[in-house]
Amino acid sequence: MKYDSLFALLRRRGVLWPTAEIYGGAAGLYDYGPLGAALKRRVEDAWTRWFVGLSDDFHLIEPAEILPEPVVRASGHLENFTDPEVTCGQCHTAFRADTVLEATHPAGVDGLTAAEIGRVLEDERPRCPKCGAQALTVARPFNLMFGVDLGAVGGERGYLRPETAQSSFLAFSRMWDVGRRALPLGIAVIGRAYRNEIAPRQVLFRMRAFTQAELQVFLDPDAWSAPGPLADDPLPIVRADRRIAGDATTVPTRPSALIAAGMPAFYAYFLAHMFRFFVEVLGVPAASVRLWEKSDQERAFYNRIQFDVEVAVESLGGFREIGAVHYRGDYDLTRHGAGSGRDLSIALEGGRRLVPHVLELTFGVDRAIWALADLGLVEEDGRTVWRLPPYLAPVGVAVLPLMKKEHGPTAQRIGDACRAAGMAAMFDESGSIGRRYARADEAGTPFAVTVDGATLGPEGPEMGTVTLRHRDTRAQERVPIAGLVDRLAPSLRPPTAPRHPPGD
Repeated sequence: MKYDSLFALLRRRGVLWPTAEIYGGAAGLYDYGPLGAALKRRVEDAWTRWFVGLSDDFHLIEPAEILPEPVVRASGHLENFTDPEVTCGQCHTAFRADTVLEATHPAGVDGLTAAEIGRVLEDERPRCPKCGAQALTVARPFNLMFGVDLGAVGGERGYLRPETAQSSFLAFSRMWDVGRRALPLGIAVIGRAYRNEIAPRQVLFRMRAFTQAELQVFLDPDAWSAPGPLADDPLPIVRADRRIAGDATTVPTRPSALIAAGMPAFYAYFLAHMFRFFVEVLGVPAASVRLWEKSDQERAFYNRIQFDVEVAVESLGGFREIGAVHYRGDYDLTRHGAGSGRDLSIALEGGRRLVPHVLELTFGVDRAIWALADLGLVEEDGRTVWRLPPYLAPVGVAVLPLMKKEHGPTAQRIGDACRAAGMAAMFDESGSIGRRYARADEAGTPFAVTVDGATLGPEGPEMGTVTLRHRDTRAQERVPIAGLVDRLAPSLRPPTAPRHPPGD
């Protein structure tokens, strides 16, 4: 589906819309409506069930969203959290360098200095996106953090967190005492991050306030003990060295082969689970996912290994990053130990002390929602269907009385039974049954239950049964009301990652 058509549909159905829409909207800010908010919760719950469920030593916390200035100073964000900015000398509008140069310089500007970006501008002379002039020059690096004054007189400076990761690093010492004092220790956060983007764009892909789901795994790289089996199915890998040499093809590679080639076993383990989450939980076709390795020049200076998880998003013109796996070494706890004056090392058996290393799994919740819409919303036979995995659907069951007066009370009781079992059920009695099916299909509702004359009598084989309709196939079957909830429940429960080999 085209970008404009997709965005229009999502607004019309109450999935999302621009913040302050009646005032013309606000760049980089979006509100979720009823369907969008429900889908977002489903995605977050599925992520938690999969990743936090990997180990009894992985925990979800909910930290504050404002960080004191010493924290972002120690983390390096105050100095380094910048985007290269270019300015038009004619209309004086500022743009992100990578945005302006993406058409003429597809290699990107990651890792380039301001001087190097300036030389690219001189050589390629791109036009200003606003006025068309060829007068773009490099300005100062632009820090993306939102600063806030704390207290009545503003004597203390704070910042809206630019990422959720710092909160996990700050919580490590406390969580070490709270938990079993065992590695690997996982600290997960799902919440808002804030970045003052120079040029927000592509709706949910470049926002000023967005939701991240991140798992920070604190580990001993020399004594790795996996919480579960290594999934050794081939992964769609694009290696940085081959790509830089001009070959960006995806090569199916088993995690065991990556380990044999020198990748740390813990990295391969979580990279495999990240890929499985996209395919097995989000339902993204395997052919639409690739694991894109960043080179030394492209990745952040603190990252030792980085693979981005990219998904083919047709409405945005190709593959887009939705998640990543970062091996950050001991950078974060070392910096915060120095900044706070606290010893964040831990004592291990044998008297050895260690500043734990960190493996970060990061996932863009908002970006995933757009990708699920791009991949799942299809038009066929004059209808629009959102093919979501049933457990991600904002509404799991649509309960429809064929006749409002005669069948409504029974339909209401079925809906109440579904809700009591934890399912999201919608009661809809408005319009023809075909129109109601169409509304449910468009919202991604996997099951529709219709109460009709046969449900209530006369006495016969169909009495006490309802019509169960399946969204994707439109197949209908008569099923007893008794046992209906138990039949639907397994399909509406997200999967969990395997933690132990079969038979253990």
